[in-house]
Amino acid sequence: MAESGGRPAGPGPGDPYGPSATLVDAPQGTGRGSDPPAVPEAPGPVGHVGSGPPTYDAEPTALPAADPDALDDLVPDTVLDGASYGTCVLRAASVRGDSARYRGEPRRDALLTARFGTGDGALLLVAMATGARATPGAHRAAAEACRWIGRAVGRSHARLAEDIRAARRGDLKSGLHRLTDRSLGRLRASAAEQGVEPEEYTAGLRCLLLPADPECRTRVFFGVGAGGLFRLRDGEWQDIEPRVADTAGEPVVGFGSLPHESPAGDRLTMDLGITTPPSPYEPAPEPPARDPFRFRASVARPGDTLLLCTGGLADPLRGEPRLVEHLSSRWSGGGAPGLAAFLADTQVRVKGYADDRTAAAVWEA
Repeated sequence: MAESGGRPAGPGPGDPYGPSATLVDAPQGTGRGSDPPAVPEAPGPVGHVGSGPPTYDAEPTALPAADPDALDDLVPDTVLDGASYGTCVLRAASVRGDSARYRGEPRRDALLTARFGTGDGALLLVAMATGARATPGAHRAAAEACRWIGRAVGRSHARLAEDIRAARRGDLKSGLHRLTDRSLGRLRASAAEQGVEPEEYTAGLRCLLLPADPECRTRVFFGVGAGGLFRLRDGEWQDIEPRVADTAGEPVVGFGSLPHESPAGDRLTMDLGITTPPSPYEPAPEPPARDPFRFRASVARPGDTLLLCTGGLADPLRGEPRLVEHLSSRWSGGGAPGLAAFLADTQVRVKGYADDRTAAAVWEA
């Protein structure tokens, strides 16, 4: 499977914000009066990198307003998860941004981690979504997008896992395109039911598929919307987000999806099988522009770290080289961090970037 990508602003030599320790020369011997050797200092937490401190406080300030009759609608400030299957170790986190913490707004990002199947045939899904900015139901749309794609992948997981192991790139791309379109179509149907415009109840959706089979090192990314896909290999970061030019092409029918047209050639409304009435306007208006579908299937090498994230982390990674340097020093050569350490790493703040951050990283044994 082909893969390509350039590098974001690369790490410089060393990490001025990383752990450091000074060993004090100690007298030889163990006689009385000898000072014991100094113990290296434990690395302390890094609050921020860049030219100065961020505008907002580092910790949550205000809680979102709650409706006593809709408590299921509340979103926690932070979600953290992890797992280890086959040759990879997964860490995932979603954190409310500094701006939302200050204003008492809910986290617009949603995160779903799920395992479908058992044994070497299992398939891991990581789905993350970001709701539209400045819309009241953004957090609900993001959560719904994750649930719909999770349901679609779960129902087709056996075939998906088989296609990944067999390196059927074309089948995977077209099938996952279809599942993504159907899931986002559900959001448009929900918007219609709520009486809101589709652009007010939508979300960007980005996913990773990880087979549990230790003999298969293929990692599959797919989705739509802003964010980033990066790889840390041999100490250097590579930006491997698929280019828009690589995403062209219509999906084909697959994984149990419905055809676009009836036998008579009439266009069908997505999922419902309802013939679309002719437009009263000539020519008919263009459909609203949508983000292109993105797909990449790549083969991991031992020692790689693959990072998928929403725009809240992708933007500062592309805009602040010191954050790249810091994560490179933290994640190179030492294996996967624990959950708490991963959360701390993904929360390192940069002035001017205050959006929610959702990230999933995969360390290859």
